[in-house]
Amino acid sequence: MKTLVERLDDEKLINEFEGQRDFEKTSWQYWFVAAVAFSWSLYQLYIVLDPGNSAHIRAIHLAFGIVLCFSMYAMYKSTKLRSTITWYDFLFAAIGVTVVLYQWYAYKDLSMRSGSWTQTDIIVGVLTVLVVLEASRRVMGLPLMLVAIFFLAYDYFGAYLPDAIAHKGASINKMVGQMVLTTEGIFGVPLGVSASFVFLFVLFGALLDRAGAGEYFIKLSYTLLGRYDGGPAKAAVAASGMFGMISGSSIANTVTVGTFTIPLMKRLGFSAHKAAAVETAASVNGQLMPPIMGAAAFIMAEFLGLDYTDIVFAAFIPAFTCYFALFYIVHLEAKKNGLKGEDPSVLGRIWPIFIKGIHYFIPIFFLMYTLIILRQSAQSAAFSAIMFLMVVMVVQKPLKAFFNKEKITLPLIVEGFADIGNGMVMGGKNMVSIAIATAVAGIIVGSVTLTGIGLILAEVIDNLSGGYILAVLVLTMIVSLVLGMGLPTTANYIVMASLTAPIIMSLAADNGYVIPMLAAHMFVFYFGILADDTPPVGMAAYAAAAIAKSDPIITGIQSFIYDIRTGILPFMFFFNNELLLISGVDASDPNDPSKWIWITNPLEIVIIFAGSVLGMFAFTSATQSFVLTKINTIERVMLICVIPFMMLPKLVATKLGLPSHYIAYVIGLVLYGIVYFGQRAKFKKQEALA
Repeated sequence: MKTLVERLDDEKLINEFEGQRDFEKTSWQYWFVAAVAFSWSLYQLYIVLDPGNSAHIRAIHLAFGIVLCFSMYAMYKSTKLRSTITWYDFLFAAIGVTVVLYQWYAYKDLSMRSGSWTQTDIIVGVLTVLVVLEASRRVMGLPLMLVAIFFLAYDYFGAYLPDAIAHKGASINKMVGQMVLTTEGIFGVPLGVSASFVFLFVLFGALLDRAGAGEYFIKLSYTLLGRYDGGPAKAAVAASGMFGMISGSSIANTVTVGTFTIPLMKRLGFSAHKAAAVETAASVNGQLMPPIMGAAAFIMAEFLGLDYTDIVFAAFIPAFTCYFALFYIVHLEAKKNGLKGEDPSVLGRIWPIFIKGIHYFIPIFFLMYTLIILRQSAQSAAFSAIMFLMVVMVVQKPLKAFFNKEKITLPLIVEGFADIGNGMVMGGKNMVSIAIATAVAGIIVGSVTLTGIGLILAEVIDNLSGGYILAVLVLTMIVSLVLGMGLPTTANYIVMASLTAPIIMSLAADNGYVIPMLAAHMFVFYFGILADDTPPVGMAAYAAAAIAKSDPIITGIQSFIYDIRTGILPFMFFFNNELLLISGVDASDPNDPSKWIWITNPLEIVIIFAGSVLGMFAFTSATQSFVLTKINTIERVMLICVIPFMMLPKLVATKLGLPSHYIAYVIGLVLYGIVYFGQRAKFKKQEALA
């Protein structure tokens, strides 16, 4: 387990890459930020019991985020400014809180004069936009702010643009009303989702990590997998997958797990950039892992009118296929380079280590039980799981002392409450970027609604793609990756879901593909996540490279190569919705979730999952040029042919006129078997010659 010093070093490294100030624990600034973050977490728990007005909740939620933003992030990079809060930071925060809370204390008046805004309303609205944009610049840099400014400029200057993208333009009054004084912009659905239940899941993850689950997952993964070929790399994949369930940040995932796994991978023979790339790929994909996915998944549920459990259900096969394929990549890398595992004698015994932290799984299973079995709302389930976890945090150390026949002291009990307090502080701090991102993304959503740019963009994309759905998907992929280089996953998803998901649906229908809206939204969600390790600006790759002491660009390129397997999944589940466990939709209204046909037959789910994994293994072997030994051109072609048979069986069966899609599975298995057994014979021959 990591010592307190190592934990603090991890936090400093995370703060450095996320641009946060680093205060000494003895400073008043440290305790000020902690008090605000703790109060925010306390408020979010309180509103579960007493919800009140949603507009008030959104305003107060953003106000907390604004205060923490200007306290935690400096106006510009400076050694001096990274360790202190200046007077003008407090001024920005005070102005921000005042204008943001205008939605709260003037709520009735704003409702009464909707559309007939006063001069005060407009001034407050303009200041709100400026404060939110500056907060965005501090937390996430220039890209998201510039995108929002671009949309605002498009709203205002629409009448002066070329005919293809022109509109009549919007006045300042109309823009401010849309963006601030109603729930169509900054205080819209994305911020509402952030305030209602995203915060609770982030808080749950922070508390679980503070309880010791993160360190336990790393140690358990290493003990289970360390002895196998390339063991530390496999442990990195497993630990990042488990840690990703409780962390909403690719950087936090990379740093927390990578400080342990990257040095081990290097020691056992992985090059520095490959060790960093494995950790980057595993950490970035952590946001795909159910049951606690990234914040964008919650917003997706709200956009589509789905229960969050439906998103988790649909994400299951792609997420686990993705991780199994990464295990396979690591295995192939180890085999290609002759990398062995750790000496089992230094790993410890699996069972005692597993039992030592088994209680960390209980809150996760409790959350899944309340979500999936009891079908509670995401908010209620998260709140119940947090309360349960707090009890675990208080009693775990006294119980451990009891079973070890040690004395149960008051400090042991107090430590549990201290861990809860620290977890609540961390939960609040972790939410700043999400709250600000959803607020700024609300400007973009409001702009789309105000100007009808979606219809204009649909025509542009239709012309560029020639109406071909595959070209539309490739264009969407490129835009998602480019935007994602500067935008956080949540903001990237909101922008792309607002702009391109409806276009994908429309052009898919024109091409004869009737798909559920979920497929289009998952498509942009996946590529938004992949942008976290897309060179040249993949911050997760930079964090891993700093730990491995490797070149960040080379690390980013290598991790992107590893993640190509994740990049083909969205195309696969777009053309085969069964990978999302949806067998059909009503062609008259594919946007209506109540008309989707979900796959619930366990045997059918197993077949789809097995086919998906085998198809991904074939793709991985083809791109890595290795199965049991180096493959030749014919074997590569055969492996590529396996992919559609295993991952798009119904489409292939239709195109080839096969009587059943199960025959497609059989053909895929035969092709894979021919390659595998041919490789096996070649491998034995090489061994004999050696």
